[in-house]
Amino acid sequence: MNTIMRKSVLSVAGLAFAGGVFAGPIAAHANPVDAKPVAATVQTSAPKPQGDQSRIPLNGEQTANVKAIIAATKKAGLPERAAVISIATSLQESKLENLGHLGDSNDHDSLGLFQQRPSSGWGTPEQITDPAYSTTAFLKGLTQVDGWQDMPLTEAAQTVQVSAYPDAYAQWEQQATDLVGQYWNS
Repeated sequence: MNTIMRKSVLSVAGLAFAGGVFAGPIAAHANPVDAKPVAATVQTSAPKPQGDQSRIPLNGEQTANVKAIIAATKKAGLPERAAVISIATSLQESKLENLGHLGDSNDHDSLGLFQQRPSSGWGTPEQITDPAYSTTAFLKGLTQVDGWQDMPLTEAAQTVQVSAYPDAYAQWEQQATDLVGQYWNS
């Protein structure tokens, strides 16, 4: 090994050692994170949830909408990952509530579980507020995204939804995964 190469290797090794010496004591005294472990029930090759996760309790209507999303996903012949992305998207867009026109607080003419817009070609107001139709429309958009199965959930959802808050979908991935695990086979 020539002298320049040897000095470079030793320099890198020295920096790595020094980093460990200084970072080790810091890491040992860091405050523990107050986190609750959550078990994933759906096994996929998809990336793990990104960032902090949110969770809401569901009422009967919201649970029925979860089941409708799963049924539409199965009918389309798509895997559990598609249902996870769909449910997480709906959690962000409507908290799994089939929203009608919200008046002045509405985002343009957005309706339904996915806040789809008739003026953007998603369908009629009646279609968009039908959970099976709106899920099928969302899934059609999702399956047109190359590599959607393996990309981060928020990226896949954003490519379909084109939201002003593109990273917001990620926070619902764990709850969506848990819901699919709970209802996929029921």
